[in-house]
Amino acid sequence: MERKRTLIKYLFSLLFLLLGFAYAAVSQTVIQGKVVDAVTKQPLQYVSVVFKGGRGTVTDSLGNYTLQSIGKISNPTIQIFYVGYITISRPIAIGKEQTINLEMEADPRAVNNVTVTTNKRAKYRNKNNPAVELIRHVIENKPINRMERYNYLQYDQYEKLEVSLSSIPEKIMNSKLLRKYQFLFDNRDTLSVRGKSLMPVYLEETLSKKYYRRNPEKTKTIVTGQKQVNFGEYIDNHGVSSYLNRLVMDVDIYDNNIPLFTYQFLSPIADLGPTFYMYYIRDTVTDENGRKLIKMYFTPRNTNDLLFRGNMYITLDGNYAVQKLNMFISKNANLNWVRELHIDLDFEKSEDGRYHIKKSSVMAEAGITKSGASGFYGGRTVSYKNYVVNKPLSDSVYNGPSLVKLDKAELHTDSFWLANRHDSLTHTESKIYSNIDSLEKMPSFRRAMAIATLLVAGYTSFGPFEVGPVNAFYSFNPIEGFRLRLGGRTTPKMSKRIYFETYGAYGFKDEKWKYFLSGTYSINNKSIYEYPLNFIRASYQKDTKIPGQELQFVSEDNFLLSFKRGKNNKLLYNDIFKLEYVHELPSHLSYTFGFKHWQHQPAGAISYSKVDSTGTVAVDHITTTELSGELRWAPHEQFYQGKVYRIPIINKYPILTLRFTAGVKGLFGSEYNYENLNLRVEKRAYMAQLGYSDLVLEGGYIFGQLPYPLMTIHRANQTYAYQLNSYNLMNFMEFVSDHYAGVTVDHHFNGLIFNRIPLLRKLKLRELLSVKVLYGGVRDENNPNLNPALIKFPSLEGTTTSFSLSKEPYIEGSVGVGNIFKLIRVDLVKRFTYLNNPYIATIGVRTRFKFDF
Repeated sequence: MERKRTLIKYLFSLLFLLLGFAYAAVSQTVIQGKVVDAVTKQPLQYVSVVFKGGRGTVTDSLGNYTLQSIGKISNPTIQIFYVGYITISRPIAIGKEQTINLEMEADPRAVNNVTVTTNKRAKYRNKNNPAVELIRHVIENKPINRMERYNYLQYDQYEKLEVSLSSIPEKIMNSKLLRKYQFLFDNRDTLSVRGKSLMPVYLEETLSKKYYRRNPEKTKTIVTGQKQVNFGEYIDNHGVSSYLNRLVMDVDIYDNNIPLFTYQFLSPIADLGPTFYMYYIRDTVTDENGRKLIKMYFTPRNTNDLLFRGNMYITLDGNYAVQKLNMFISKNANLNWVRELHIDLDFEKSEDGRYHIKKSSVMAEAGITKSGASGFYGGRTVSYKNYVVNKPLSDSVYNGPSLVKLDKAELHTDSFWLANRHDSLTHTESKIYSNIDSLEKMPSFRRAMAIATLLVAGYTSFGPFEVGPVNAFYSFNPIEGFRLRLGGRTTPKMSKRIYFETYGAYGFKDEKWKYFLSGTYSINNKSIYEYPLNFIRASYQKDTKIPGQELQFVSEDNFLLSFKRGKNNKLLYNDIFKLEYVHELPSHLSYTFGFKHWQHQPAGAISYSKVDSTGTVAVDHITTTELSGELRWAPHEQFYQGKVYRIPIINKYPILTLRFTAGVKGLFGSEYNYENLNLRVEKRAYMAQLGYSDLVLEGGYIFGQLPYPLMTIHRANQTYAYQLNSYNLMNFMEFVSDHYAGVTVDHHFNGLIFNRIPLLRKLKLRELLSVKVLYGGVRDENNPNLNPALIKFPSLEGTTTSFSLSKEPYIEGSVGVGNIFKLIRVDLVKRFTYLNNPYIATIGVRTRFKFDF
């Protein structure tokens, strides 16, 4: 009985299996046939035959094809594509085998023989253009040709970044002053670039393993080897590496935008490519493996735009993938300093039929003038090997930070690099490491670098101590008059753990001494000016300060900032003791804890007074003690570390800063209890051909009752320089708030309009548009007009000069022209609100200097 039941089970299983096969056979759609030329009746090879909106195939050498469905077909139509022929659509019967033979007619638009009857070039059109139709197929197939199409992917990558001086004049090389450096000039490369003599000055190599997982999406890079030249203490070698890699990043042709030289270039196969590019089919070619490719030429519609021109080779296997690409920028492109830029990409076909990037090469030449022979020549070559597709790995591979550098990555011997480089170095390249090492040890070179550092960064070294900054040695203002300052700081030559900094200053008008002293202990035994920071610092400062002024890259007593407009006589005398702990993590998450005891006295046009039972009384000073904590997250942050400030290399990633400060009444004589919470978000938004916008959102709220000098005094600018983080037509101490929210938009059009005006095109000017809006206010409990016991708002000649933002937001905007002489930005700034406030300027011209590409 049991055997009988088992036999019945097997019979039913077999029956269901046979029914499944029968259903599959009935439901599968199989189409076969032959494709020939309608006139010659000759078979056509590599014709694409696809289910509309689905998979496809190509014809063989006899013009035959077989197309089978997998799964359900949503559209009962097949399409037949071939360059130079009219596209065909044919209805099909779903779930059946059928034979469809096709004759393709030549597209009259693609006929090569034409008669020229006029000197005018035919108007280019996208409509009914076979080249545009082909590029649209490439665009439609981008998702299936990207590496991110795979569930898992891993490969090995080797990068080589090189910078050389090009075509150095013989007179300079033979100069008596440079005789000691002849070993550098002897190491020249005259073969790599035709017509150029290159002397390498920088080389960086990186070996890494790359991992990608689609779901949940995660990329992981493990740097197994890294090597670069070292110029010593005068140059931030890590910052140089970050800057150069930011100028020439990885080129992914399937991205809509390609980042180069701090800008975004539109890819020739971007979604909006047909709007900005012109395409021309040049030829049908055969690669080394006998595969047919279409050679397509592309060029910008406007040669001044940040676009490419060149040739791409497109596969005819139904993938419409890019097999090879050679492109360069137009000489008319609105790009400074760059004379040439060439990009070469090579792809190889893998076992699954997809094309993977095999090698990427970007070469660029830059110089002060476009036509000069001498300049800089840079190149970045990336090689890819050992692709492994759709091989699952354990989660431990993807856990942790996206970038990991092995501890011994920078300690490998020459034998390691000889064995693991994808491409060997040339004889010239192989000598650059030893040459720069010898150069860095030369006393004459070190003296030259010390002088250059003094001129650029403002510091010069005397053994374990460096003096500076030079630009603050002399300044002036209405309160202090003529001011002299001298100071400096210790270097890691004295100690890698303990650092000191100090200065002394004297004002000849107020006849008062000012000074500063700090001591810092480095917990991670690294320089306190080197990422990642991890230190404890104690400092005491007795000096002046403009209320609310927080400059980003210069000190307040910078000589150039001594020239100010309007009533510039508001100052505070400060006595500040600070204790702070700063810790930066490799993930670019950082936190700071601080203690601050602050006593300040008003000076100039500022005076403190309030009303009590005896009447109006003067307030000599304010004392407060604050505890603070700050959390900052800057993913993928890049910067060049200068002697004083970090110079950011701005990218597309946001920067978030959250800060909390609490005033504690009674602690070391503190007079007030309050809590201050602030949030700031910064982001650069790229908008393809429309340029980019630098966006800043910030806001704050103060809890508790306190006088206006301890509230938020909004950043004002009374200089003639355009300051990005200040309100350029707001007076010092004009507006205070205990709650506020602001937004700043600084948009760069990159010549979008001027490039299309013939008279302005050659000047390569760039348009700028900025808007700054600030909402805020002072609650009734903190308003001195409603609470006489609080310190009154300051006044000048009987007129109040500080206000809250309770009526309406403060708004200012500007239109500007940038890239004047490739360095200068000029803005016409207009103030739109609070136009009746005293001593203000409602319109003004501001300038800014910036080196930019």
